[in-house]
Amino acid sequence: MKIRIGTRGSRLALWQANKTKMLLEDLGVEVEIIVIKTQGDKIQHLSFDKMEGKGFFTKEIEEKLLNNEIDLAVHSHKDLETEEPEGLKIVAVSSRANPSDILLIRNECIDPEKRFGLSEKAKVGTSSARRVSQLKFFRPDLELSELRGNVPTRIEKLREGKYDAIMLARAGVERLELDVTDLHLEILEPHEFVPAPAQGVLAWQARTNDQETISIVSQLNDSNVSERINVERGILKACEGGCQLPLGVYCTNDHEFKLWVSYAQDLNSPVNRFHLTNTNPDELISEALQIIKEEQKKKF
Repeated sequence: MKIRIGTRGSRLALWQANKTKMLLEDLGVEVEIIVIKTQGDKIQHLSFDKMEGKGFFTKEIEEKLLNNEIDLAVHSHKDLETEEPEGLKIVAVSSRANPSDILLIRNECIDPEKRFGLSEKAKVGTSSARRVSQLKFFRPDLELSELRGNVPTRIEKLREGKYDAIMLARAGVERLELDVTDLHLEILEPHEFVPAPAQGVLAWQARTNDQETISIVSQLNDSNVSERINVERGILKACEGGCQLPLGVYCTNDHEFKLWVSYAQDLNSPVNRFHLTNTNPDELISEALQIIKEEQKKKF
């Protein structure tokens, strides 16, 4: 059997596709990688809140999957909408890379006395509403500026002095094995600076009627990770959120589920942060949503 993988063309997306290719080839499957340009790749001059529609990095890939032009889509799970298009399903998720966010800081902009090691009023680049919301909470003095482009491009903009620091997902920098030794790296622990739901996880998506592909790819599924991110994305879905919602959710599960949430209704609303534990994941989601609901009521 041959499986055609659809992916974006960025270095990180191609890493993800090639990692998937290697895993499938280990199962004896022939694999072809097909690169697809998405709206998010084509439009680099607008911030996400000014772009129309949803699924900026996934829509075109999902369309080609539905049209039988590819057999498998490889997504960064945090980019996916919580409502899947009819006819498609996530058939497996990967193990989780480190979910932390990181700050890359120009050496002249370090201040070890300040939170996150950032100097007063530093200019920080990020395109994420979630990161902006939490940075405002921890460091209201910072100047926050829109940052677009793939991971290497963002780092080059930092080196060129367009920013004093930038925020990235740790997983992306590590997967690409990028040399950032000329910059100061600050790791933000996920229970403090809460990551996006499913950050660090790959999602493998197929057509619901393609039983052959589903049967093969489902062998790659990490059930422990799936259980945890179902909690994270369950909260995201109930909040009707996408990448423009200032929501961070992080769940672990050793002997019980532990949940950290950072939530704001919008970038001008106060941040609500809380931590919960429960042995039942459904109850944990309900508890978290009740807290969020109560906070929403306070605004009106």
